[in-house]
Amino acid sequence: MKNIQKIHILIAVITCSLFAISCENDETIFVASETDPITLSELPITSIELDPANPGNAAVTFNWNEADYNQQASENYTVEVSSDAEFTDPVVATSVVGTTSATLSVNELNSASGSAGLAPFEFSTLYARVISSIGTQNGLPVASNVISFEVQPFFNYVFRDFYLVGNGTSADWNNNNNNSPLFRDSENNNLYTYTGYFTKGGGTFDDGRFKILEMRGQWQPQWGTLTPEGSDFIVEAGEIAGNPTTQDGDPGRFGVDADGYYTFTINFSSNTYTMNSYDDAGSTTFSSMTLQGDAINTDVVMTQSSFDTHLWYINSVNLHPGGLQFTTNTGSSWAGSTSFSGVATEGGANIPVVVQDDYEVWFNDLTGDYIMIPLNL
Repeated sequence: MKNIQKIHILIAVITCSLFAISCENDETIFVASETDPITLSELPITSIELDPANPGNAAVTFNWNEADYNQQASENYTVEVSSDAEFTDPVVATSVVGTTSATLSVNELNSASGSAGLAPFEFSTLYARVISSIGTQNGLPVASNVISFEVQPFFNYVFRDFYLVGNGTSADWNNNNNNSPLFRDSENNNLYTYTGYFTKGGGTFDDGRFKILEMRGQWQPQWGTLTPEGSDFIVEAGEIAGNPTTQDGDPGRFGVDADGYYTFTINFSSNTYTMNSYDDAGSTTFSSMTLQGDAINTDVVMTQSSFDTHLWYINSVNLHPGGLQFTTNTGSSWAGSTSFSGVATEGGANIPVVVQDDYEVWFNDLTGDYIMIPLNL
């Protein structure tokens, strides 16, 4: 038997004159009833091998019958997936309104499968269900039956990336100005470093400052010092704070006392940072840098930063499984052995590319640090 719950929609018809203070209200009450569980249809196939070469192609379509809430209103449907039939930790794959089907692309199903905990490059069982609801507040939610099928994800990018912003850096206080990324340690995903040029600018208390952003174009989440702005004297080491991760207000600013090269290190496990001067004397300044290897169709000349001549980047390049190297104008080749991020050495092994995608690539020729950030995974 359906559980009857009332959702009141008040329509007020107000009649007021300029010289009267009385009004009349007419109230209409609509009653929505909880629907019987909808039925999610079984899929016509039992296993799906996701192809990284075609991330935009359709991977799976879910179909179900229409929910009945006893109202002339569009129903909401949320497709959830999980690695277990109990949906201990469900992942929202997609949501639709007023339609009884939803299609996931290869990239969307791959991302949902990875978020649900399925291992890449092997078949595992994925469970799916649909939650129906009504109204802008998703009222009266009811879960459908559960279906299952086998999925082989190709990869799910689980790393966090961080970017510099501030008047001590090339981006200034612009959160979407080709902000340089930090370089992630290949063995400790919570440890990041950046060795490069910082400027003191005008030389005042507020100059030579910077913070860390998690997404270009957005001010939150942002990371800085535990000491709030205004009291944030420049110190070489200390604790970090984040908005909104550790607090509601914005954190203080990191900074440098003079123009020069520095190594900034931030550890998100211990919530600490260090800022130490770096001696760049005797370093080689290359005139060109090229990304090449069998993971790229055509060699691509990297852009040299006008702010820091030891920093090179490519904003977007399509890479496929294979290997890569950074080649200088002197003919020397630099590479590392870890995917996505690591330290390249002269004559080192090829940098492995494990999944095809468009990548943003950065290389620091002072330290050999590199990072390859997929743009669609």
